[in-house]
Amino acid sequence: MKTKSPALSGKLTDTELRTLRIFMAVVHYSGFTPAALELNVSRSAVSIAMADLEKRLSLRLCERGRAGFSLTTEGREVYRSTRQLFSALDQFRIQINAIHFNLKGELNIGITDNLVTMPQMRITSALRELNRLGPDVQINIQMIPPNEIISGVLDGQLHTGVIPVQKHYEGLEYLLLYEERSSLYCGQEHELFCRHDSELSPSMLKQYNGVLPAYDQTSEIKALHHELQLSASATDREGVAFLILTGRYIGYLPDHYAHRWVKEGVMRAILPANMSYLTPFATITKKGAPSNLVLENYLEQLKLASTTAGG
Repeated sequence: MKTKSPALSGKLTDTELRTLRIFMAVVHYSGFTPAALELNVSRSAVSIAMADLEKRLSLRLCERGRAGFSLTTEGREVYRSTRQLFSALDQFRIQINAIHFNLKGELNIGITDNLVTMPQMRITSALRELNRLGPDVQINIQMIPPNEIISGVLDGQLHTGVIPVQKHYEGLEYLLLYEERSSLYCGQEHELFCRHDSELSPSMLKQYNGVLPAYDQTSEIKALHHELQLSASATDREGVAFLILTGRYIGYLPDHYAHRWVKEGVMRAILPANMSYLTPFATITKKGAPSNLVLENYLEQLKLASTTAGG
């Protein structure tokens, strides 16, 4: 005895799903014409879709004629199964959306020191929104040097980090956040504090004690530092600030970091038009890292913050 091949032996296509939705509308509105009006399509489009569906299923689904519209026995079975199909699809959509709106897990971030005083609070804004989207997400921040951040991201100990961009590493993805401007500063007790910039020139600064940062810098930034008489060093910006505030040294600090002392009148920039430089800062992630919904949402919020801030 010859057996019939299954009417649906392959996967459902988008076209077939659209046709099934038309069938649902035809049943719900009890006819082709009211369904066409509701769907904002022609009656002939509904008729063609129904004919195609019946052909695809090898079943007669409905009777239409003078007696009006009615489902066949097979049509009622198909309608019940179609409702179950779309109910399952709706439930799938709800569950996926729930994952996005109920984020859980950890976000491990490494950040270079003294970025919190940046006027563009993009990291803060992104973390705020991440907490709003996923109150159960645990955020772990480590304030560590850039080289440790790079190592942590590459070996998977950190999900992401924020570093000054000195060079690009092949295994990392970069998202530029902002450029940080640094200027040469002296303290209130320094003899340059009361001298007007018009009385000074870059070459005159070689006679004053300067601070050399003991952390990675580009060759251009190193060249600026070597225009000073380097007689002290510091492993971080706070150390540079300590030495400047003694009134015995001059050194470079980010303008946003020095702002509080400038406002208090205990520090000032020297020849800012000549003695300054820009450092780009970027968020880094590991190329090809496993998908992480918490990280993806955080990065998306960073991009939105950058767009809102015009950069």
